[in-house]
Amino acid sequence: MATNLALDDRLIEEARRIGHHGTKKEAVTAALDEYIRRRKQVRVLDLFDTVDYDREYDHRRARQSDRIEQES
Repeated sequence: MATNLALDDRLIEEARRIGHHGTKKEAVTAALDEYIRRRKQVRVLDLFDTVDYDREYDHRRARQSDRIEQES
């Protein structure tokens, strides 16, 4: 999709140079990708302390009982 944007040439050139991108399009695409990944990481961090967990849960015991059930 073609889009016309008025972007700061200094920022684009610096991003292109620092990121070793051959074109402005590559620099903008990489920047958008990084922005999206970062926002998703922040959403995951927001989940901390929102999920209750069982301190007594033993993942090894659960894994072992899963294997026993699969063998039968």
